[in-house]
This record gives sequence, structure tokens and C-alpha cells, in this order.
Amino acid sequence: MFADRAKILIRSGKGGDGHVSFRREKYVPDGGPDGGDGGKGGDVIFEIDDGETTLINYRHKRKFSAEDGEPGSKRRCHGSNGNDLILKVPAGTVIKETETGKVIADMSGENRRQIILKGGRGGYGNMHYATPTMQAPKYAQPGQESREIEVLLELKMIADVGLIGFPNVGKSTLLSRVTNANPKIANYHFTTLSPNLGVVDMDGGGFVLADIPGLIEGASEGAGLGYEFLRHIERTKLMIHVVDAASTEGRDPVEDVYKINEELKAYRADLAGRKQVIAANKLDTLSDDVFECDESPLKRLKDEFEPKGIPVFGISAVSGQGIAELFRCVQTMLHELPRETTVFEPEYDPQVHFTGKALPFIVERSTEEADTYIVEGPRIERMLGYTNLESEKGFQFFQNFMRENGILKRLEDMGIQEGDTVRIYDLQFDYYKE
Repeated sequence: MFADRAKILIRSGKGGDGHVSFRREKYVPDGGPDGGDGGKGGDVIFEIDDGETTLINYRHKRKFSAEDGEPGSKRRCHGSNGNDLILKVPAGTVIKETETGKVIADMSGENRRQIILKGGRGGYGNMHYATPTMQAPKYAQPGQESREIEVLLELKMIADVGLIGFPNVGKSTLLSRVTNANPKIANYHFTTLSPNLGVVDMDGGGFVLADIPGLIEGASEGAGLGYEFLRHIERTKLMIHVVDAASTEGRDPVEDVYKINEELKAYRADLAGRKQVIAANKLDTLSDDVFECDESPLKRLKDEFEPKGIPVFGISAVSGQGIAELFRCVQTMLHELPRETTVFEPEYDPQVHFTGKALPFIVERSTEEADTYIVEGPRIERMLGYTNLESEKGFQFFQNFMRENGILKRLEDMGIQEGDTVRIYDLQFDYYKE
């Protein structure tokens, strides 16, 4: 089955933790800290593979993870970085955040490779936290947490021209006649269960033509398979609206055009306003009397739509009648339209919306001493190394640091009371509210 939609969970790699260790060698009794840094976690990268045409690889596997970074080790050894995860997708794949439906990236045009989730940064080892006043830091930075989101992959076919219309009007026959495509053709509703692409070669420039499976009334609301295929029209610059001029199934071709345009408008308001050409197909099945009378289907279509700026061509996909004129008109109209591929702009940045950042400090209640709170963290330890708490100015700087970094608020949220003890490494303070 043609797979043009998939929902998957992607996770970047966690950063490796920094290491706590001290140099221990013979004749070096007071070796300093030598804990190494953790490695960076792997990124999640999407990349276009021109050999892929569907999202079938993501139908049966749902979770994809990059590799975690390795922790640091002693002797200043850096942990290895985690391997990136590269997910191959066909050109035209749009990546959306599942919950909001917002576009993260459109893998089309020049955007052939994009990092969607960045791996966590590796944590610093304790060798980074040595200061003149704290020469044996027993703290290393943990690696940054991994990032995980659920994304929706949607393949929106890249074609210049789309063939639209009700089932069994001859779209597949027309595509097979004018391109090298080889779609399955039979006289059944929804015989075409997947979009087919073909290249129309013409003097003065060819173009890509897509056969969009037949639409029905209610397609924009999910009836039949219509909703699944309407997304493939979104990138087309121009549409050839194929109708059954012979009414072989009892439908009125004029009404068919209006009904399909209503479905396009209901799905996306701007679609019905895009350039269209009407191909009145199956003229070979009409008798000369019907074809030449004033009320012929072709004349009715021309009278109805050409005053609205929509060209109408009578064709026979079986015999080839009128096809050359139809495609010369399509070629001329395409030359008047912008050549750039429609690209959907990003609306959601996972890096901004991700909230799983490691805290720059730890605040906890002591399990050994009553009314005592412990505050630790690399930024605090570093700040203590360059701050003289015995001076009035230095102590004021320390208080501002605690307030601006939210540490005082965290203590208050945990229920600290005046007179309780706050222990920060080897320092101890009594808490008094300002």
C-alpha cells in the first residue's frame, strides 16, 4: 500500500556526564582534579533520499533514537560523542509536531538535510571547577538531557501539474498516454489507490504531471480516501480537471467541476483559486449527432467556464484526440507562473519549545539534619571561587546571585523558615527573609 503518512517518536542522545576524579600518582601526593568531560549526544537528522518514494519505512517502526554520549573518565579523558541518527525520507516530506500540527521542516527544494533535534551537551568534569579557594571540587556537571518529541510525517507530492476529478474519468489513461508512467488502469472506482507521477516531455520545456486518485463528495471531510490524497495537490501550480464528457456513469460534467472545486475549497481555501484547465474526456464515445448539437457536453462546459477564465478542451485519452492542444495550453500557462517549488515555512522550533533542560543548581532538604537545606551546582561552586564573602560588597553580590537565579524562591517554595540553615558546600548560613 502507498504510505504517505506516518507518526513516529524521535529522541536525540543524552549528553554524557562529567567525571569526578583526582590525580593519583606516585610522588604526586596532592594531585588536582582530573575528571574528564562527557561526550555530546547524537542529533536526529532528516535527509532526502531520491531513491525513496513512500514513507513505508516508518509504518512498522515507531520509535527512533540517536546514541547517548559516553561519560567522561579520569585523567581528563573525554567521553565519546554519540552517533547521529539519520532518517531518510522522500523529497516532499513535511515534518510536523503532532500535538499542534505546526510545520517543523519541509524536506523539499534546497532543504535536503536538516537537524530536527540536537543531542544533549556533555557535562563538564570536575577539572573545570578548580579555583584558588576550592582546589578539590567534588562536583561534575551532568550531561544535558535528551530531547524527545512525536512528529507527523506527511508526503506532499512535488509535481507541477495535478490531474484531478471524480473516479473513473480517465486520469490514469491520460497520464499513461502522455508520460512514461505505467499506472494500473481498470473500470472500477478507486482503482488508483496511490498517486502516480510522470514526466511530460515537450519542446520548450517539460513538466511533472501527477495523477491524484479520484475524489468524491465529502473528500475534504475524510470521506472515502479523498482526504488522504488531497494533500498531494497542495504543491501543484496548475490543475487539469478531467471530467467525463460522455456521462458514462450518469453524472453531469458541469456539476462535477463545481463539486470537486467545493471539495478543494473546503480542504484549503486557496486551492480552488489556483489555475485550472478542464479536459472534457471520452469524446470518442459520443456520436457525431451528440457531439455537434447545441447542447453537447463540450459546448456546455465551454459556455459555463471559459467566461470565468478556465480553458476547456475536448479530448480522448484513448485515441489521443485534442491532447496536444491541451498540453500546449498547459505549457504556456506554466511558463507564466513562478517556477519555484511550493515550500511550507517552519512554524515550530523544537529547540525553543523543548523544556527538558538540566537545572543549573540542586536544592534539597537534608535527610540527616533537621531544618537544614543543601544547595549545590557548578555555577554556584564557580561563583564561590571568585567571590569574597567576608566583604560587604562580596556578600551583597552573593545574595543577588541567589535571588536572580531563583534559588531563594526555590527555598521558599520548599518551606524554609527564618533561622533555618542553608549549607552550600563547606559554607553554612542562617536564613532570614529580607
